Amino acid sequence: MNSLTKKATWGAALSALILIGGPAVAGPEALYQENCASCHGENRLGGTGPALIPETLKRMRGPKVANVITEGRAATQMPAFAEDMTADQITELAAWLKTPLDEIPAWGEEQINASRELNPDYVQVNAPVWSSDPMNITLAVETGDHHVSVMDGDTFEVLDRFPTPFAVHGGPKFDPKGRFVFIMSRDGWVQKYDIYALKEVGRVRAGLNSRNIAMSADGKWLAVANYLPNTLTILSTEDLTVATVREVKGKDGTPSRVSAVYQAPPRESFVLALKDVPEIWEIFYGKNPPQFGFAHDWRTEGLAHTDIPFPLRKITTPDYLDDFFFDQTYEYVMGASRSGEGGQVIDLVIGQKVADLDLPGMPHLGSGITWKYGDTTVMATPHLKDGTISVIDMKTWETVKRIETMGPGFFMRSHENSRYVWADVFFGPNRDKMHVIDKETLEIVKTLAPVPGATVAHVEFTKDGKYALVSVWEDDGEVLVYDAETLEIVKRLPMRKPSGKYNVWNKITFSEGTSH
Repeated sequence: MNSLTKKATWGAALSALILIGGPAVAGPEALYQENCASCHGENRLGGTGPALIPETLKRMRGPKVANVITEGRAATQMPAFAEDMTADQITELAAWLKTPLDEIPAWGEEQINASRELNPDYVQVNAPVWSSDPMNITLAVETGDHHVSVMDGDTFEVLDRFPTPFAVHGGPKFDPKGRFVFIMSRDGWVQKYDIYALKEVGRVRAGLNSRNIAMSADGKWLAVANYLPNTLTILSTEDLTVATVREVKGKDGTPSRVSAVYQAPPRESFVLALKDVPEIWEIFYGKNPPQFGFAHDWRTEGLAHTDIPFPLRKITTPDYLDDFFFDQTYEYVMGASRSGEGGQVIDLVIGQKVADLDLPGMPHLGSGITWKYGDTTVMATPHLKDGTISVIDMKTWETVKRIETMGPGFFMRSHENSRYVWADVFFGPNRDKMHVIDKETLEIVKTLAPVPGATVAHVEFTKDGKYALVSVWEDDGEVLVYDAETLEIVKRLPMRKPSGKYNVWNKITFSEGTSH
């Protein structure tokens, strides 16, 4: 639901209302179209927000849906509507959202391949059409008008600005050479763009409502996590055709949405976080997958596990885990519990929990980063519900320190050549602040407020770590280029609500200061 336009459009809703004795009364469908459709889609199948149908709301009972409409949702862009709808209207709308659509489109391999669109004007080039350092290219996603700017990381010149599918969601993924980038939208479109040629190659709709994408370490496969339908789609990165569509059901047959998909490069696998069953899935794409614990759809075909395309392993977990972070070896995965009161460490080798994590306040592990700290490595994560950053020892899984901040945060970044960690305060009244933390002392050394009243968020570094790029997350926004040592602004780049920035080198080398 759109917090920016809901009040402006409320007057227009009068044409859809039936006036009875003076007060305006709207049915749930009219209320939805006026207040929800701009984010969740006219057909309820999702847009910038998730699909609002029984298949995606199955774990939210009617009263809980009504509470979210009334109060909004912490740590998201879902606003409160208590001042715009009566309690009865909210109750009716919540009930209506739980009613099935007349028809949900089938979306399997046939439909995905049929949606594929290749750019007839694309011609592959042998070398970049520009003279910049290919490893220091940075992409800036501009959600204000659904574009991406391709920037030279040395001069910050914009080499190209190209349109993306509506509502890009999750970080873009680069191939191992840093030439091609893949971008996903919330409504399931995956776009392939050639950075060397500065041209879109093509796009395909891999799902109806999707969460994120992950690239295989060899660059051959792209996995797409879907809320709707309950599937994981694996695409060929070469031509965007479907390699497989995996229906997601737990060991007991319960269907599940896929919260996220991650790559585990040393294991040659994709790891899935599931929304509706307490399991972790690992899907292997390498030539020699491990020989244990597989569950697959070809069991009756008499195939050896090495002959199974994308063999699957299902690991039962003590709790639902929505958010992941991996250690450097990718043998251990840290998962945040849905209650937001802690987390677990799962050993992927033995397929069991080996430790609990003391992480109250709903940690955002997906934005966690690591760095060397004395004789160990620590991981730090912001919290979505309180003003805290937790620092965890990756050897003992103990909390080293909780750093108090000016409010809940969403993103953290650093660089191996920088002595600082940057952490935003994305949620709450202090969203115009950015904390800079010393890696050795674990103390906040400076709090930046570059644009009073504007949301500042998401830091990315240049290849060498010399500059830090900060988003002013407003429609009439900008990217601020900071000297990462002096913490002074050296350049301002106007942009339309820039969200994430992604440096080729930092991403393909898995820089310790970048979430993976």
